[in-house]
Amino acid sequence: MDYENLKTRYDDGILLVTINREKALNALNRQTMLEIRYLFEAHAADLQGLKGVILTGAGTKAFVAGADIKEFTSMNQESATAFSKAGQDIFFLIENFPKPVVAAVNGFALGGGCELAMACHIRVAGEKARFGQPEVNLGLIPGYGGTQRLTQLVGKAKSMELNMTGDMIGAEEALRLGLVNHVVPQGEEVAKATEIIQKIGAKAPLAIAKVIQCVNAHFREGKDAYVTEHQEFGALIDTQDMKEGVAAFIEKRKANFTGS
Repeated sequence: MDYENLKTRYDDGILLVTINREKALNALNRQTMLEIRYLFEAHAADLQGLKGVILTGAGTKAFVAGADIKEFTSMNQESATAFSKAGQDIFFLIENFPKPVVAAVNGFALGGGCELAMACHIRVAGEKARFGQPEVNLGLIPGYGGTQRLTQLVGKAKSMELNMTGDMIGAEEALRLGLVNHVVPQGEEVAKATEIIQKIGAKAPLAIAKVIQCVNAHFREGKDAYVTEHQEFGALIDTQDMKEGVAAFIEKRKANFTGS
């Protein structure tokens, strides 16, 4: 697929993805969502030596300022339900991607933008970043998983408040609530995200994928995440990476993981 609304750069095992609709504050229209789906289903998944993915927005004003509201005007109940389900499915691809995905939030992350950031495994916010789920101002609710992931990250009471008031919060409050992992000076979001992925990239790739799988299992309805954990622990015990990691520890040297 040739991207219209994404810019990508692959360097030293890190795929930097910029949502490139600066004049529209990087709003998530249908084409952009299709491109994000392709990126995680095919493009990133096929990259040799991939350590992780960084998502950010073009310009300095917005990470993603929401969905493209004009697209809502032609929807009925059936098409709106399908629209929401399709967006959730795309964000599940991000949440379940076996390599770390870090959101470098460089401005407004509102509505679908906040939902996109929350679907990533880790969030780095610039000091001027702003977060919110303002859908109630349109007579709607979040449709890409916002009611669920915000609750997972900040707790029921605060999620209720933010989803019902539509209020925006700044980067420092987002950090205090657990919505973001780090706050950095404006313009340093990608550098911090790169630092995090490089650190994770030095660990055993199979183990990293299993961490993502097990943590996500905690939030899956009908899933006993403790069972997932002991099963995946067992699955890793015969891997070459486990043998290498244990040998390196005993021999007091740096491990050379190969993902096998």
